[in-house]
This record gives sequence, structure tokens and C-alpha cells, in this order.
Amino acid sequence: MKKRELYLIAALLLLAGVLWLGMRLLRPDDYGSIRITVKGAELGVWPLGEDQVIPIGDTNVCEIKDGTVRMTEADCPDHLCIKQGAIGQTGGMIVCLPNQVVIEAFGPKGGETAVDGVM
Repeated sequence: MKKRELYLIAALLLLAGVLWLGMRLLRPDDYGSIRITVKGAELGVWPLGEDQVIPIGDTNVCEIKDGTVRMTEADCPDHLCIKQGAIGQTGGMIVCLPNQVVIEAFGPKGGETAVDGVM
């Protein structure tokens, strides 16, 4: 390879690195959020960009990690809410019918979910 080709490759790699870093630093809160309701009453809204474990009454526990949320514990007999897997900023819902717990994910614009058909 010639020196020019090496310089071009190095410049492209540097530009790609700067662009990737810029996107990560300029949009840290673009993960969206989740809303948890229990028996139809809103328990609260949490950002998906902040890793944490959220106890939901005495029955369920969910975990927010790396921009996604999943149900980690439930005392329901079938554990379908745990088997549903993780949801994130693209939207979705985790539902535990026996305990009447609903976790709804919203995109970064707020209020928009894949379930609503908006995204």
C-alpha cells in the first residue's frame, strides 16, 4: 500500500470514531422511558437510560439495563411476564395478568410505542 492509501484509511477511521463518539455523547437521554401500572393505577415513569432494579409491590421486580427493561421476578404461577423478554425504546409491553402489572415502553419522543402503530 502507498502512503496516500494509509492516510486515507486512517482519516476515514478517525472520522468514523469521531462521529460515533459524537452520537453517543450528544444523545445520552434518547433511550425513552417506561410506565408501570398496577391494577390500572400508574406506579411511575422511569428513564430507560438509567440502570436500576424496580420492585413492583410485593409481587414483581423489573430491571432496567442497557436501555431495555425486563421482568426478573414474579410470583404468578406461569411466569409468562418473565418469558416475554426485554423491551426497549422501540416500544412494547410486558404484562403480568395475575398480578395486573403492565410495563409499557415509550420511544425517545415520549408517548409513542410500537403498539400504538406510531413508530
